[in-house]
Amino acid sequence: MTYSNAAMLALMVHFIVHYNVFVNAHFRNNTPAGKVFRGLILSMTAFFLFDALWGVLYDAHLIALVFADTTLYFIAMAATVFFGIRYVIHYLNDKSRSITVLKYAGWVFLGFMAVTLVLNLFMPVMFWFDEGGNYHAANLRYVALAYQVLLFLSTAVGVMVTGRKETYSEKRHHLAIGCFCVTISAMVVLQVLFPLLPLYTIGCLLGGCILHTFVLEDLKEDRRLELEEMIRREQETEKELGSTRNLAYTDALTGVKSTHAYIEREKDVDIRIAEEKLNEFGVVVFDVNDLKKVNDTQGHDEGDQVIRAACQMICREFAHSPVYRVGGDEFVAFLEGDDYANRKALMNDFESKVEDNLKTGGVVVASGMAVFRHGHDNSYRRVFERADQRMYDRKGALKAMME
Repeated sequence: MTYSNAAMLALMVHFIVHYNVFVNAHFRNNTPAGKVFRGLILSMTAFFLFDALWGVLYDAHLIALVFADTTLYFIAMAATVFFGIRYVIHYLNDKSRSITVLKYAGWVFLGFMAVTLVLNLFMPVMFWFDEGGNYHAANLRYVALAYQVLLFLSTAVGVMVTGRKETYSEKRHHLAIGCFCVTISAMVVLQVLFPLLPLYTIGCLLGGCILHTFVLEDLKEDRRLELEEMIRREQETEKELGSTRNLAYTDALTGVKSTHAYIEREKDVDIRIAEEKLNEFGVVVFDVNDLKKVNDTQGHDEGDQVIRAACQMICREFAHSPVYRVGGDEFVAFLEGDDYANRKALMNDFESKVEDNLKTGGVVVASGMAVFRHGHDNSYRRVFERADQRMYDRKGALKAMME
């Protein structure tokens, strides 16, 4: 049971150390290296499990079950080697010839183990049990172990050489991966010398802990920095979009809200009316008198000055309401709150100023107001149309005054 106890302890430590990998929390499973590392951790888990069962079954002399478990043990071992090599390849992300050779060497080892274990079902080329139930290693098992040692040692050398050109952080990662490979290689050699001791299991446990401590923790920090950079970029994008939106929703000539903003307001009001969340508001429609005459006789620059003056006049009077420029010389003010409550006084004051301008040659702006009638108006458009009609009535009255 000593053999099984060591494997069980390794399994528990392995699960604790790599808990985040098992549950996929805060783990980079969205990269090739991350996915392969998860495969490595899962294959190690299977290896520890079959290793733990091996000691129990062997002590119980359940030879048929021991044979099956030993086969699964070697399959898990092959998967561990394969994913370990694949992790190094994806982590380095190197397209050199040596890495390509390493890639194919991993596949060769996996194929070799698969063929050998199938053959072992019919003849003892990998392992066998005598009549007394004693385990014996066959020649190809030593070939497989020697291949592993060669594979991991060559990987360690390649990683160390490549790491010399990297930054301090990357050198640290390369050194950790190299130590992982050397640790596995050393334990494989010891396993050959002491076949009934769980030395390969201990090597896998130590190697996994090395990767976790010196590589994965740093990758988490790298990921945190990447997320911070992504957040910063998103904030900059939102700021740029906000600036773009402000430009689109602001009239360039006057600085008040644009036609786009007015359309959004109309849609919002219709929704609030339908949901019965808006019970009172007013709409004032404005139109500048004789703008065409100014444009024709004095030029469009002077006409623009007239539009700006009219807009300033409207905004001063209806200072607490959003004002929209909805056409060349047309404006709309949406009244809520204090301006709605004081709408009659505001309109009287505005019209008085317009009449004064009419006498002094100032800007003349026709206006018309309508208020929402709950239970009668089912849309913003109906209120606007009444206000628009009153504006035209006022326009005619102002022209009559001029004559």
